[in-house]
Amino acid sequence: MHGGDGSEVSSARNSRVTTVRSLDVTDNESTKDQPPKLCGFLNKLAGKGPLRGFKTRWFVYDPRKCYLYYFKTPQDSLPLGHIEIADACFSYEVDAGDEGQFEIHTSGNDFILKAPNRQVMRYWLQQLQQKRWEFCNARGAARDSWNSPTLPDLPTGLVAKDTDAFSYEKPSDSTESVRNEFAMEIAPEGLVGVSAARNPAAQPSTINFSLKQWGTELRNSVSHLRAGRGSSENRRSVFYTSSEEWEMIDPTSKDFQDLATQEYTRKSQLEANRVPLGSAFTFDFSRNSSRPKRPFLRDMIGPSKNRSSNEASPVEWSVSNGNKSESQLKIQSLQEELTRLKEEHTSQKELVRLLQQTLRGSQYDKRSSSIQPGGAPDGMEVVREKDQQIQALSAHIEKLGLEKESLHQEVKSLKNKVGELNEQLGMLMETIQAKDEVIIKNSSSHTEEASTPSKDLQELDRLKDSLQGYTTQNKFLNKEILELTVLRRNAVAREKALEAKCTGLEAKLCQIESKYLVLLQEVKNPVCSGEQGPAREVISRLLEDALEVETPEHPEHTVLKPHAVSEFDVFGFKTMPEDDEEEQLVAKVRALDLKSLSFTDQEVSVGVKWENYLASTMNREMVRTPELKGLIRSGIPHEHRSKVWKWCVCFHVKKFRDSVPPDYFNQLLQEALEKQNPASKQIELDLLRTLPNNKHYASPTSEGIQKLRNILLAFSWRNPDIGYCQGLNRLAAVALLYLDQEDAFWCLVAIVEVFMPRDYYTKTLLGSQVDQRVFKDLMSEKLPRLHVHFEQYKVDFSLITFNWFLVVFVDSVVSDILFKIWDSFLYEGPKIIFRFALALFKYKEEEMLKLQDSMAIFKYLRYFTHTILDARKLMSIAFGGMNPFPLRQIQNRRTFHLEKVRLELTELEAIRQNFLRQRDTSLEGRGLISDDEEDND
Repeated sequence: MHGGDGSEVSSARNSRVTTVRSLDVTDNESTKDQPPKLCGFLNKLAGKGPLRGFKTRWFVYDPRKCYLYYFKTPQDSLPLGHIEIADACFSYEVDAGDEGQFEIHTSGNDFILKAPNRQVMRYWLQQLQQKRWEFCNARGAARDSWNSPTLPDLPTGLVAKDTDAFSYEKPSDSTESVRNEFAMEIAPEGLVGVSAARNPAAQPSTINFSLKQWGTELRNSVSHLRAGRGSSENRRSVFYTSSEEWEMIDPTSKDFQDLATQEYTRKSQLEANRVPLGSAFTFDFSRNSSRPKRPFLRDMIGPSKNRSSNEASPVEWSVSNGNKSESQLKIQSLQEELTRLKEEHTSQKELVRLLQQTLRGSQYDKRSSSIQPGGAPDGMEVVREKDQQIQALSAHIEKLGLEKESLHQEVKSLKNKVGELNEQLGMLMETIQAKDEVIIKNSSSHTEEASTPSKDLQELDRLKDSLQGYTTQNKFLNKEILELTVLRRNAVAREKALEAKCTGLEAKLCQIESKYLVLLQEVKNPVCSGEQGPAREVISRLLEDALEVETPEHPEHTVLKPHAVSEFDVFGFKTMPEDDEEEQLVAKVRALDLKSLSFTDQEVSVGVKWENYLASTMNREMVRTPELKGLIRSGIPHEHRSKVWKWCVCFHVKKFRDSVPPDYFNQLLQEALEKQNPASKQIELDLLRTLPNNKHYASPTSEGIQKLRNILLAFSWRNPDIGYCQGLNRLAAVALLYLDQEDAFWCLVAIVEVFMPRDYYTKTLLGSQVDQRVFKDLMSEKLPRLHVHFEQYKVDFSLITFNWFLVVFVDSVVSDILFKIWDSFLYEGPKIIFRFALALFKYKEEEMLKLQDSMAIFKYLRYFTHTILDARKLMSIAFGGMNPFPLRQIQNRRTFHLEKVRLELTELEAIRQNFLRQRDTSLEGRGLISDDEEDND
């Protein structure tokens, strides 16, 4: 993947300038939470044999994997390859032929890159050094990432507080001082970063196609054409001849409009001059002035009008220096004579034309006079005079024709003479040029002594520049050696620690094997309950070891005594009960099962797919596609969940966020705190009851409690008709685990105002009641046997499922399944709740059908979801076994049941009002009771 691109070819010619049409990456280069993106154009050396050369590529650094990806253009979605920076070293030569050229050496390949100038090269090298230093130190400091080739995305929610993979080792002060001696270059504006994609990039004129990555190139080309179909960017082809370069520029739309006119003019010129004008291409050809062209001899002695006004002809140059020869004077006289003859020939032709017109007029007069009857005798005389004039003119025309022929012959002879003189002049000019070269060579030897001081100064300046370049290179190489030495020591230390850990694990395994042999012997030959022996003590210690969990209070023996289960899972939920040993063993078995499921090949495959997808989005934002939908349905890895959740929330609430100011959340919170809020009292009562089994919400001083309070207060101020409803606190608490405070607020807005129907979280919970009836209909269609079973034993399962829909399964399933449900829920909406509710019943359908008692069924429904651990099987049922599952069907059923529920609520309200009136009437009829009557009673 990171090998050299076999077909990336470049010639030694000058770079071409191309225009970047658009950029699909975000305009904001540096945000509050993320550093500026390291990206820009670099020339990469690739190819083999005669096709080897530099080719312009768009490079983007990926901090998750410490890879430097390179693309064909900034708009491409698939990279052509990557360079592993984590195990690379860098170098460059001061006296390199090309300025800005540097090398990256990895374990398998060497990459030669070239920046536009030396400053950009130093900036790239320093940034890559820093990225490698941070990545390697972070990987070394992470407890569980020694064997991981990549680092995850940085989480942004409360779970980020538990991530120790980014706790960097504290380098020594001496190391940092030496590293800081090589001062950081300021990023060259317009050449590095996201803005560089909008500037013209120097592109060598090469064969722009890679045989090695032909599939990637084709896919990128197709996507590029689709994205830029309306672009008016000019594309250029370059043709090379033996003497010069020509660029063929595509005609613009305006050129196409004048195409017919130009073709007609060209044909007219061909017919008029009868001179071949070359190719009939309709393209514009412009001479490339980047390469000097040696003038031909015929250009030097040709007419002056064929040369530019800035260049003097060799003949004029000779005249200016007083070296005009006799042959040159003769040529000039012949040229003047030829010009005079041409003018005379033109005048004679004009005279013949006038005579012909006169002749035609006289013939017309003669015919008209002959037609008139009885013409006068003087008319006949006029005719005779005209005839005589015509005869004279005819004789004169014949004479002129003879003269014209003689002039043509004379012109031909003069042209021959001019050609001979041109050849003689060419020979003379070459002789003069040779003599001038000898004179210049002789004169230069005399001026060397005078120019020695200036040459010495130039040599001194050159040496100073070289000294500065070598000093900079020395500092860079010293820093490179220092960092590589430190990284090598860290790697050696990690290797030794791993060897010690492996040795300890092997010893621990032998001890456990011996203990379990004793345990098996005890099971074979049980000891009486009253006896005390070594076997019984071993069994007690084994049980104690099995109940131990990893806690901060037991930091010793972290290498020699690893623990597979922690007190809290990665989401912060408590995994081990406190008192009952039997429940602790069951919880530990459940935790171990979940951990073993996370190590399956399917989970690893999902992680690889997500890595590949995120690598393909380096140059663009995520968009809703079937590929992304399938990935989210398979579950988002823990390290990428913060990023994907934030994108999902922003997508759904974009229209809301665009219509409010940027600090809208802070404004709401400030108003809710300053003014009286009717929902604040109920919010305070429910804060500690939100997720009591999660360490982020376990105590009033927990960080999550204050953030949760802020979100609920701001939301109640935004939606006064809802205010606060029990269930909103759990939705916001789950969102806070992976999102910042403001993003979690917008996540709550998306759920309540976008996903769920109206009146879902109001006091009547009308929308929730409607969804329960819709779910019953779906149960009868998708799971008819189970639905009949519940109807037979009169089990109202809506008492269990109501909470599923209200809080999206929070506290109803194990945490690993909960967050996989939320992944799809935030992307697709409320339809996911129906899918997984049906899938949960389908998962345990056979066990429920075996129960033959309503109390047993209801008791089983209260805890059965916590026994489901295989998320892959559950997701397969939800997205495969429940199909087809159209959203239109759910919406139609919601509309139908909504009317029914409203009618029932209206009837209940009428009954309630009637009951209140009757009660008030009965109270008024009773009147007052005296003390005597009360005593008698």
